[in-house]
Amino acid sequence: MSESSEKPEDQVERPAAADSSAPPKSDGRVTKGQLARDVAIYSIARLLLVVLIGAIILGVAALVGVAVPLLVAAIFAVLIALPLSLLLFAKLRRRVNEGIAAFDAQRRADQADLRARLRGEGTAR
Repeated sequence: MSESSEKPEDQVERPAAADSSAPPKSDGRVTKGQLARDVAIYSIARLLLVVLIGAIILGVAALVGVAVPLLVAAIFAVLIALPLSLLLFAKLRRRVNEGIAAFDAQRRADQADLRARLRGEGTAR
């Protein structure tokens, strides 16, 4: 009976905490796959921004008739894309940060639960 009362409380608390911070996860748990997907989307978006800015730099240089080396254009594209991506991809960045925070919190909770069970405190609840 202690197991049945322990599980529903644990499951009820996590979605309530998830609803208050409004992450897009349905059950309050973040999987590695969801987190990896969010990080991949954010990283690809930032890389595409760097490529776009680099192409703009090279295109404008060609229109003006100035020869700009590819490495120089890439360096400037990265420097311009760093602050610009913080503004343009703020929603993606927040989703990644919330996913990392939720995953870390659930990992810490699972680790604390395991330590309590190893000490014999998990069955007393």
